[in-house]
Amino acid sequence: MGTDVAQRRPIRWHIGVFLAPAVLVYTALMILPLAATLNLSLFNVTEARETVFVGLANFRRLFGDPLWSEAFWNALANNAWFFLIHMIVQNPIGVLLAALLSSPRLRGAAFYRTAIFIPTILSFVIVGFVWKLILSPIWGIAPGMLDAVGLKALFVPWLGKEQYALTALALVSVWQFVGIPMMLIYAALLSIPDEVLEAAEMDGITGASQFWKIKLPLILPSIGIISILTFVGNFNAFDLIYVAQGALAGPDFATDILGTFLYRTFFGFQLQLGDPHMGATIATAMFGVILLGVCIYLFGVQTRLRRYQF
Repeated sequence: MGTDVAQRRPIRWHIGVFLAPAVLVYTALMILPLAATLNLSLFNVTEARETVFVGLANFRRLFGDPLWSEAFWNALANNAWFFLIHMIVQNPIGVLLAALLSSPRLRGAAFYRTAIFIPTILSFVIVGFVWKLILSPIWGIAPGMLDAVGLKALFVPWLGKEQYALTALALVSVWQFVGIPMMLIYAALLSIPDEVLEAAEMDGITGASQFWKIKLPLILPSIGIISILTFVGNFNAFDLIYVAQGALAGPDFATDILGTFLYRTFFGFQLQLGDPHMGATIATAMFGVILLGVCIYLFGVQTRLRRYQF
C-alpha cells in the first residue's frame, strides 16, 4: 500500500523550473570559472611556449620555492592579521551598537542606524582615497585634529610605516563595514520573542544582565554566521589595499595580502610578467584556505551553537 502511494506521488516539476535560472547563472558565473581555475593551475608553459600538464608541480613551486613561498606566506600572514583585526574589533563593536540601538529607550535609533550603515554602501575607491588623504602627514587633517586636542605627538605616518600600515587599513575597513554586523545582530535581537524577555524581567533580569544572560546566548548562531562571513570577506579582500597602497602593497609588501599577491602574479605588474598558471595556483590555494575555514566553522562551531537555537 505504501509503495503504491509513493508511486502515485506527483513529481513537482515546478520546483526544477523555478530553480533552473538561478542554478544556470550560478554555474556559469561560479562553478565553471572555479573549474577552469583549478584546471589552469595544473598546467604550465615550457620554454618552447608549449602548454603541458604538470600536475601539482605549481603547488610545490608555490610552497617550496623561496621565490614564491616567502611572498605567499607573507601575504597569508597579513591576511590572517587583517581578519583578526575585524574579529576582535569590528564584530564586538557591531554587537555593542546593535545592543544599544535595540533599546526601546533610545531616541533617534533609526538615524543612528542609518548614519553608521552609510559607509558600507560607499565605494572602495572613495573610502581608500579619502582615508589616504586624511592620514597624509603633508595635507591630511589627522595631524591637525590631534594637534587641536594636544595629541599631535601621537601622530605618525601610519600608512607609510611597515609596522602600522596593515593595522591602519584594517581599522579603516572596520569603520566602513561595522554596519553589517550591527544590522544583522540588530535583526537577531528583534527576533527574540517578547515572552522570553518578559519572563526574564519577572525574574529580575534586566539591563546589561539581561543582555549577557538571555539575549547573547540566543544570538550566538547569528554571531557565528557573521564570523564566517567576516572570514570569507577578508580572505577575499583586495580593493582597499589596492586603492590605498597600490598593487605592490607597500611599504615593502607590509600590506600585501593574498588578493594583491594574486593580482600581481596573474596579470603582472611593472617589471613582473603575468603568469596565469601560477596565478591560478594562488587562487586555488586561496580557495583551499577559505574552504578549510568554512568547514571548521560548519563542523566544529555551528554544531555547538545549535543548542542555543529555539
